[in-house]
Amino acid sequence: MKLFVGLGNPGREYASTKHNVGFMLADALSARLNAPAWKNDSTFRAELTATYIDGLKVMLVKPQTFMNLSGEAVRPIADYYRIDVEDLIVAHDDMDLPLGTVRLRPKGSSGGHRGVQSIIDHFGGRQDFARIRIGVGRPPEGWAVNNHVLSAFADDDREKISEAVKYLEAAAISIMVDGIDAAMNKFNPKKNAHSPAPFS
Repeated sequence: MKLFVGLGNPGREYASTKHNVGFMLADALSARLNAPAWKNDSTFRAELTATYIDGLKVMLVKPQTFMNLSGEAVRPIADYYRIDVEDLIVAHDDMDLPLGTVRLRPKGSSGGHRGVQSIIDHFGGRQDFARIRIGVGRPPEGWAVNNHVLSAFADDDREKISEAVKYLEAAAISIMVDGIDAAMNKFNPKKNAHSPAPFS
């Protein structure tokens, strides 16, 4: 079984914010895979749905613990369903990437992302799980980080994010079916090469 986790904050007021691009990808992936309706599970403090890709069971998760406590939802789900950390894929916003750009990564530190760090902490410091990084850009001059990630996208930026999320639907499926290395070779941008819209 594979465990796909899109990070974000629960509540309508956060739905369209930069911090919630992980939720956006989880929703898009659920629709693409024709998964059952999301179930809000109070025991796990997460919204869950599950489906199959060519016989491979996939669980999709949107933690409802708020971003900085994401690990409090993810670890109990992994333990209950006996999913190893290596079968975990986490999608999240990334300020170190220009808005609308994407990167797949096989493992590594949190890069300062508190939601990812919470997951690492709750897995005993293990960092060997795949990441889908969705660029939201740096804050404008004079803006605090929190104000930036909790703000909604401007109209022009919303289109770039929509394109990136659409592109990443296939990338996420590739990670689960083919593995992170194959997915990186196919979907990560190539240097000095023409790139699709999410990398322009």
